[in-house]
Amino acid sequence: MKKSLSKYPRILAISPFYDGFGFALIEGLNTLADWGIRHVNGDKNASCVAKIKELIVRYQPYVIALEDTSHRSVRRSPRIRALTKKIILLAKKHDVRVMCFSREQVAKAFFPDGHATKYNVAQKVAEKFSDELGFRLPPKRRPWQSEDSRMNIFDAVALALMVR
Repeated sequence: MKKSLSKYPRILAISPFYDGFGFALIEGLNTLADWGIRHVNGDKNASCVAKIKELIVRYQPYVIALEDTSHRSVRRSPRIRALTKKIILLAKKHDVRVMCFSREQVAKAFFPDGHATKYNVAQKVAEKFSDELGFRLPPKRRPWQSEDSRMNIFDAVALALMVR
C-alpha cells in the first residue's frame, strides 16, 4: 500500500559526502525539526545505510529527498552514486517515497535565473531558518580550501524544501 503525499508531509533529506552525510527533517509548514551531520568509519556505505535506517525508523518520514546522481554529468564519486542507490532501496523497503532533485533544480528554485552557487543557496537557507542555522553557516570557502562538512546540512535543507 503506497502512502499518499500528505498536505504537510514529514520530509527527511539526506546529503551524502566523503565522510558521512548531512540530514534535515522538516515537518508541517516548514518547521525544521532536526538536522545534523553523521560521520562514519570503516565501510562507509554500509555505515551510512545503517545510520539512515535509524533515522527512518525514528522519524518515519513520508518522503526522502536526495540529490539526483543518476545522470552522467553529475560530478559525484562512484561510492556516493552507489550509496544513493542503496538509500533508495532502503526507502522502498520501509515504504517511503523518494524524490530526487538535481543541483540545477535546487538552484533554480532559490534563484530563478539559475545562476547560483552552492554557497548562495546555503545563505538563503540560513536566512529562512536563521534561528536554527544562521550561526552554523560556514565562511565562504576559498578555491584552495576543502568544503566544510556543515554545508551538507544546508544542502539537505534545500533538498527538503524542494518537496513542497
